[in-house]
Amino acid sequence: MDKQEIKQVREALKKGRSIAIVFHFNPDGDALGSALALYNYFDDQGYDVSVISPNPFPGFLGWMPGADKIVVAQHNVTEARKLIKNADILFVVDMNSPHRAGQDLQNAIVKSGAFKVLIDHHVQPDIKCDVMYSTSLTTSASELVFNFLYRYLSPRRKITRKIAECLYVGIITDTGSMSYSCDYPESYEVLKTLISSGVNGEDIHRKVYDNYTESRMKLLGLALSQRLKVIPELGVSYMFLTKKDLMDNGFQIGDTEGFVNYGLSLGSVHYTAFFTERDNRIRVSFRSKGIVDVNVFARRYFEGGGHANAAGAFFHGSMEEAIAHFEKSVRENAEEI
Repeated sequence: MDKQEIKQVREALKKGRSIAIVFHFNPDGDALGSALALYNYFDDQGYDVSVISPNPFPGFLGWMPGADKIVVAQHNVTEARKLIKNADILFVVDMNSPHRAGQDLQNAIVKSGAFKVLIDHHVQPDIKCDVMYSTSLTTSASELVFNFLYRYLSPRRKITRKIAECLYVGIITDTGSMSYSCDYPESYEVLKTLISSGVNGEDIHRKVYDNYTESRMKLLGLALSQRLKVIPELGVSYMFLTKKDLMDNGFQIGDTEGFVNYGLSLGSVHYTAFFTERDNRIRVSFRSKGIVDVNVFARRYFEGGGHANAAGAFFHGSMEEAIAHFEKSVRENAEEI
């Protein structure tokens, strides 16, 4: 961020008292972490702050400070749209385009007359905001929120434990506990500050990674034992779960979070995908190791996108069609994979 952008944000915060914060559909730890850090920061200063989630968030993140205040648009779309419409300042975090918030909120975000601030780490942002703090050279949106609040906006303000906890969750979940997208020295300085602010890393790890449902474990077992396929000559793997699989095992929101990463655990695999069936479309997650760019692949073949080593998309068709399209595409793209 440059000095002019910081000045613009400060002036907007002087004029307005109502703040809305929104993030992407199917939120993860980074979406909640970055949004709730902003919520707690401005709530502590007396602003009227609202956090809007497009749909329900994973239950294992419900302990996070401020999570009980989140308005879920899928449950109350009228209130969610009203909060966005009436906001003086709108923060868009962890997403690079309004459509990623889903049909219920996309138009509300675009039409909002609020002073808009984007804080995001995905490539090629496709959104108009007054201030755009966007770079992919970071671990997460949560790290950018840390910079935004404590390096640019209020460098002398001390970070509170509840804000530090939110940011810590965002960083560790978006990097697989610092196992990928983490080769930035500055990131470890941020983590040092968060730990020094009272974050208990072991406790948070248990809350995030040892707090799963029985249905998640059953679905993971099914995916690994019966839904895993490897294409050894390409170094590619994929897994899938049908709508029936989800229903038969009592699926809850967040149960399949992180499943895609298991496909990369195989030593011979450097590219993987995970397919889950929804009511009218297939959600596809892509992951890769090294220089294989799944963002380019997702954009070219699935009209999706994301990061170089982590991307996503939706396929409108059957599971069989989605998998067939994937297999055909990776073979066509074999030289780059």
